[in-house]
Amino acid sequence: MPNPIPLRIAGSGIALPRLRRDNDWFDQRFARPAGWTARHVGIRSRPIASAGETSASLAAEAVRQALAAASWQDDDFDVLISACGVGQQALPCTAALIHRQLGLDHSGIGAFDINASCLSFPVALDMAASALACGRYRRAVIVSSEIASAGLNWDDPDTAPLFGDGAAAVAIEAGDGRSQLLAAHLQTWSAGVEHCRVRAGGTAVRIDDGIEAYRAAALFEMDGAAVYRLAGQKLPGFIAELSTRAGIEPARLGALVPHQASAKALKHIQRVLRLPPGLLVNIIEHYGNQMSASIPTALHLAIGDGRIQRGDTIALVGTGAGLSAGGVVLRY
Repeated sequence: MPNPIPLRIAGSGIALPRLRRDNDWFDQRFARPAGWTARHVGIRSRPIASAGETSASLAAEAVRQALAAASWQDDDFDVLISACGVGQQALPCTAALIHRQLGLDHSGIGAFDINASCLSFPVALDMAASALACGRYRRAVIVSSEIASAGLNWDDPDTAPLFGDGAAAVAIEAGDGRSQLLAAHLQTWSAGVEHCRVRAGGTAVRIDDGIEAYRAAALFEMDGAAVYRLAGQKLPGFIAELSTRAGIEPARLGALVPHQASAKALKHIQRVLRLPPGLLVNIIEHYGNQMSASIPTALHLAIGDGRIQRGDTIALVGTGAGLSAGGVVLRY
């Protein structure tokens, strides 16, 4: 078992788009009977960004909430980490765009991105904790902001109703040792790289390949059955290893905060791990799959409603495109 790292979540915040799209819109679009979308994806409504609501603007709002909750000043931290699966643009990094949105233009506060798909937040939390522990930083802000709707194929009934948009942020510091990062673990099985992907946005598919080819490659593609099979095979063993590293069984946690991949995936986790009722934080019904923002949004809501309290041992876990499984165990 590794040594715990002192790490305190001083505050958290979320930001949601103004628009919510309910299932009636999808039922009508796909010419299905009323209630079909709810039965198909297990989601009732999801926030969808409108024109003018960007990854950076949502992230900045979430950061401001986290800073206020922590009672920190707007520039009272050393580094800003954007932990997103899909950035606002190719260059510069999304963290720089959020930095400017926060009015930190001339502050000199460092800003950079960490991208581990839907696992970006726990990976960033692990990396930031290590930097805090060695004295690199005193305080840090991590924010995950996603506009999944920008890349959805709205004619695909399997993926279009599944996702939601939003942002979530945490303000963290080394603390006094009562709050700790107890363990972290990440595994990747790259046999699954083609199961869940957006091919454009980098250098693989280019404008010179033709506008139609570029447009097609910019849409989200997922083989849901293949993702579910691979994740189902690997996730139990992964969680067992994470539990061993942390020295606590999942059923003894105060809360397990998973990536909100799908209603089916959440039920699978609940069943396979034999979790007591109420231990799994499940928000997908009204938020959808918010990609990297799913875990910190669920964390923020569970803290806000009292399900997570100081001293609780909690786990943040999930899977991401790649296919990867990752997570951290914290004493909050």
